[in-house]
Amino acid sequence: MSQEIPFADAAIYRLNDSLALVQSVDFFTPVVDDPYKYGQIAAANALSDLFAVGARPITALNLVSFPVGCLDADILVKILQGGAERVHAAGAVVAGGHSIEDDEPKYGLSVTGLVDPGKMVTTCGCQPGDQIYLTKPLGTGLLTTALKGEILTEADISVAIKGMVMLNKAAAEVMLEVGVSACTDITGFGFIGHASEMAEASRVGIKIFVNDLPAYPHALEMAEMGLVPAGSHRNREFYFHNLAGHESCDPLYLDLLSDAQTSGGLLIAVAKEKAELLEQRLTDRAVPVYRVGEVIPGPAGRLLLET
Repeated sequence: MSQEIPFADAAIYRLNDSLALVQSVDFFTPVVDDPYKYGQIAAANALSDLFAVGARPITALNLVSFPVGCLDADILVKILQGGAERVHAAGAVVAGGHSIEDDEPKYGLSVTGLVDPGKMVTTCGCQPGDQIYLTKPLGTGLLTTALKGEILTEADISVAIKGMVMLNKAAAEVMLEVGVSACTDITGFGFIGHASEMAEASRVGIKIFVNDLPAYPHALEMAEMGLVPAGSHRNREFYFHNLAGHESCDPLYLDLLSDAQTSGGLLIAVAKEKAELLEQRLTDRAVPVYRVGEVIPGPAGRLLLET
């Protein structure tokens, strides 16, 4: 019988024993000035929820708001071209979409994919002893806030832009090959939010190796300057009750942990005996890989900072 499947980053609807429909949607205002790169980043971000469960994207619908009377139509064309490039790189097709006139540009996708329910990855499979890996550095919220404030230029944050453009496709393929315990992608709720929700769903805790957390160039500098986005403050307010050890943690790393990410990496839990294989195969596919924690016994959702 068809049914919804809980504890995943996307909406998953089982069609039969071997096939489930996977859907997600995301769109936002520009995070960079270059319209083509903005389109790429928005598309990569929208597709990420599908990759987090191991789904294969098949179609995407454009979602567009654009100030037709204020900005040149060529800007919109470049945004859509950037989005289409990432959709095609993901192995899917753009099948249409919808647009409205608005005072501020907004762009994203509604995406659909397919997955075998027996092979998909959810957020609820973590086991004590599992190793926790991250596939992209942190700090995009800090850096794009600095870009909007004209503290940094796109050239200054080029490494982060490249990371945001990168699809989580190869990382997802590797985790399916290796066989992992659980996965989520790091986006707006920040590292602490997504890690906490994965721990909650799995009824475990997660120890975070704070000194091993990767940051994009200049991210910690921007935190030191106080250029922390509003979303990061909300993440602190909502998730810090789950955080143990923050009293002795460097405040800059607390900003990094709560930083609201755009098109972040996958956060993967894998059995200890498979950890080396996961690292090697991600490296072979040119996917960044960072060991950032370990699953520990509950209470459910608890994050323990180890410095």
